[in-house]
Amino acid sequence: MRPLIVLHGSWHQPAHFDDVVERLRRDGAEITVPDLGGRPIAETTRTVQEIVDEAAEPPVVLAHSFGGLTASGLQGTSHLIYLAAIVSEPGETAQYWIERTREETGREPRQLPLTVDDQGLTHLDLAVVREAMYADCTDAVAGRATALLRPEPVTIFDESPEGSAWKDTPTTYITCTEDRVLIPEMVVHFAERCETTVTWRASHSPYLSRPVELAELVLERL
Repeated sequence: MRPLIVLHGSWHQPAHFDDVVERLRRDGAEITVPDLGGRPIAETTRTVQEIVDEAAEPPVVLAHSFGGLTASGLQGTSHLIYLAAIVSEPGETAQYWIERTREETGREPRQLPLTVDDQGLTHLDLAVVREAMYADCTDAVAGRATALLRPEPVTIFDESPEGSAWKDTPTTYITCTEDRVLIPEMVVHFAERCETTVTWRASHSPYLSRPVELAELVLERL
């Protein structure tokens, strides 16, 4: 069984993945969940690349949402699983995708409600987080996940990956049909870049709402 590295998304942290990680560890998986919060993509990529380089064999990477930016800059992995994640190449930022979607559709893309404080940190609107990110989770799971959220620098929208690992690494993309964070037109482009696409009726956070199915999918690739 290959090692697994789990990369959380922006505003989130490793603890959000506790359930699925515990399930995988019970099945014998060796897992590392680095904290990527509040750091530039270049820095998180260096941190995770060190974990990849020190692994006994090429690891599998499970990347959620903005975690996809870090994943795409890695070298020497055996499989990339993009879970409702951004699949970009250098120069393609989140802002790039928003503008591209606007041009392709002629509509103003849906965006996650947030505010920016005087320190340049973005804060999610907690009044809409449940519906946007955790709509198919129980109240208890959604409440814990919301409590774990934290600010992120506004610069995340202008960050792009350090490489395009998805071009020469086996990939799986998990599309979530009830996702209210990623713009559907973006997701089409992301999925097209991956070898295998799996579609689930799930919100943006199936590691919380469908941990059993996610663990099974990951185990198949370890």
